[in-house]
Amino acid sequence: MASVVQTADSPVRHPEWQYLDLMRNIWQHGSERSDRTGVGTRSLFGTMLRFDLSGGLMPLLTTKRVYWKTATREMLWFLTGDTNIRELCRQNVQIWTDWPLASYRRETGDDISREEFSARIVEDDAFAARWGELGPVYGKQWVDWPTFQAADDGTYRKGTGINQVAQTVESLRKNPGSRRHIIEGWNVAELDQMALPPCHKTYQFHVANGRLNCALYQRSCDVALGLPFNLWSGALLLRMMAQQTGLQPGEFVWLGGDTHLYLNHTDLIEQQLAREPRGQPTLEITRKPSSIFDYAIDDFAVPDYAPQGVLKAPIAV
Repeated sequence: MASVVQTADSPVRHPEWQYLDLMRNIWQHGSERSDRTGVGTRSLFGTMLRFDLSGGLMPLLTTKRVYWKTATREMLWFLTGDTNIRELCRQNVQIWTDWPLASYRRETGDDISREEFSARIVEDDAFAARWGELGPVYGKQWVDWPTFQAADDGTYRKGTGINQVAQTVESLRKNPGSRRHIIEGWNVAELDQMALPPCHKTYQFHVANGRLNCALYQRSCDVALGLPFNLWSGALLLRMMAQQTGLQPGEFVWLGGDTHLYLNHTDLIEQQLAREPRGQPTLEITRKPSSIFDYAIDDFAVPDYAPQGVLKAPIAV
């Protein structure tokens, strides 16, 4: 029997069932496709999930443990515009380590462990500079989108980068009815320089009745491992933007392009689909910093998170 959430009017279905229904639908009806990793997927195209963030609610899965602090550290790192994994490794956040590690192994032939590679990134400046760079990934595009200016000699020179996040905060404050509150990560000119082109590529914000809504379009989504983090991170960004602009949290809408499950995730999928959601995690933001760029990990608390056990599966690189 499906878990329910009691409201003032009537019980409604737990919002996490959306995620489980999507997972089940892909696993049972998705088309099997080859992919760049060589692992293979089952995939559906064009999907949607919707979550109401009223009252502090967050789309934090309860049918398995989601390491929300890790996802939060990643989001805060994006907002710095950093493109090197060193700061993440310092915090033992290994979300991005596998891509530079694969490059290092391929180019050097050294079958170093991820733990040793991460430790060297932290300890060795030259090693971090050579092997820790990801290229102009998410945060670089968000806060320093490159511009170019024509010079007198007919050449083009790099101009001042565009901080899309700061611009969006300002536009939400001054012109909430605009349809241009967008943060975009898909910079076609720089895709081939990135360790991984952006998956969660486009964020659009919308204000209605004093509530801030956000729609996130994700071109490619690993539902078993990636989506739980993506849901938390997108909703977290909405919550921070709402606080900074004096708006109430509204609805977080997630839109998926190629929405897939990897064929080597069978055990995780089957175990998770045998579970039922329970509890309603909420997020408390304990401080209002002076800007969207000044949050710290200690500013966030999830006091009522009691998930079911950890489920693991290999990441496809």
